[in-house]
Amino acid sequence: MGFGSYDESEQRDLDADFDDEEAVQSEENGHRGTVEFENGASNDELIDRLAEIKDEE
Repeated sequence: MGFGSYDESEQRDLDADFDDEEAVQSEENGHRGTVEFENGASNDELIDRLAEIKDEE
């Protein structure tokens, strides 16, 4: 058989007998809330810093 050829006989039937109780529940680790971040710099300071970074490159 050549490279890239497909032969169904090569495919294995895997027994996917999973127990739903053992499966990870997507809401199990869900978190609700808010995140706040203050960097202490004004918009002008941040724009100036960005300009400095671009000049360094």
